[in-house]
Amino acid sequence: MAYFDVASSAPLHPVARQALHASLDEGWADPARLYREGRRARLLLDAAREAAAEAVGCRPDELVFTSSGTRAVHAGIAGALAGRRRVGRHLIVSAVEHSSVLHSAEAHASDGGAVTEVAVDRGGAVSPDAYAAALRADTALACLQSANHEVGTEQPVAKVAAVCRAAGVPLLVDAAQSLAWGTVDGDWSLLTGSAHKWGGPAGVGLLVVRKGVRFAVRGPVDERESGRAAGFENIPAIVAAAASLRAVRAEAVAEGARLRELTERIRARVPGLVPEVEVVGDPVRRLPHLVTFSCLYVDGETLLHELDRAGFSVSSGSSCTSSTLTPSHVLRAMGVVSEGNVRVSLPLGAEEADVERFLDVLPGVVRGVRETLGAPVGGGSGEAEAVTVDALGMSCPLPVIELAKAIGGVRVGGTVTVLADDEVAAVDIPAWCWTQGQEYVGERPADRGVAYVVRRSS
Repeated sequence: MAYFDVASSAPLHPVARQALHASLDEGWADPARLYREGRRARLLLDAAREAAAEAVGCRPDELVFTSSGTRAVHAGIAGALAGRRRVGRHLIVSAVEHSSVLHSAEAHASDGGAVTEVAVDRGGAVSPDAYAAALRADTALACLQSANHEVGTEQPVAKVAAVCRAAGVPLLVDAAQSLAWGTVDGDWSLLTGSAHKWGGPAGVGLLVVRKGVRFAVRGPVDERESGRAAGFENIPAIVAAAASLRAVRAEAVAEGARLRELTERIRARVPGLVPEVEVVGDPVRRLPHLVTFSCLYVDGETLLHELDRAGFSVSSGSSCTSSTLTPSHVLRAMGVVSEGNVRVSLPLGAEEADVERFLDVLPGVVRGVRETLGAPVGGGSGEAEAVTVDALGMSCPLPVIELAKAIGGVRVGGTVTVLADDEVAAVDIPAWCWTQGQEYVGERPADRGVAYVVRRSS
């Protein structure tokens, strides 16, 4: 089985396993106590903090360990907002942030705060100018991920940090996906990470708050971790997290170059092997191990199941794989096709032979899923002025399949109206038009669902 989903969670690094086992016998005591066992535990905790701080690029006393990366995000955002409440209650986030950031933003808005969501381009990147335009006199905090978790696009953190710094606004960086590959550039103010993303054990996150940043802990105060992370420290897991971060960093340059070549091979060859595929994310400014593509006319859940049967563990942002049947907020914000979405994120040591086997298997798997769904196989030269397609009650990707079948029945300049009540249609129909060179006219309410109008351009 080839595991290609480290963006979700990486296998435990051998160094993490060794460190975890070695520290189980020494790190069980309370590091706040002065007796021998407590002092041993404190030495392990301090050494892990110093190692993690060196890898992040901060002072040890600026870094605390939390119970998860999500907890680090929630605590970081809440603490920074509370610390600057006299400035105002305005928060800025990008439209493609991890759900932990967006959930914090939702909670802030529900509590009466203001939130501005900065849009991204089709590659998934924000513009520093857009962040500058979003800044207000009452802006308390801005957030920006270092790299996107679904498509791998690296964000211009240094430039955004400079814009925020000039306005006196702290920037919180969610660096969960990028910390394995290097430090985060720029004059950021707060940073979060998650150990299981780089091969450390689950249940360990880190939160960095630079000196001079106003920060007020929310909730009951705990004396541990500078009062910023409540609860008894899991020292063996923390030691393993710090050791594995140092270990993956030692491999990052060489392994990053090797994995970039493999993901570039996927990016280049998949469109030639599989018709009607869009590779998404920035082709250059991206994480070295991650590549994402979307296959038209494919049920994402079935596609992932078939790839699993073929021996490949991959992930997806497709709404067809979601119990809520709502498209990925990242793909929605980018305006790209969400159906049949596949995210490949290669682990350290991924074998070239496994990547080649994936490329061999993929075309047949996609073809089989499309045949089952009755996907269109050709164009057409119809003469109708307008056609209406009833896709009510159909879910991803069937409304787009019906649109693709119908477009050949109208003349160039004619229109196809798709009636659909599937929320995903609002994302995938405009995205389909972009990929197929057709004109998306717009949408309007219908008696049931929504009417999406497409004009045939070619």
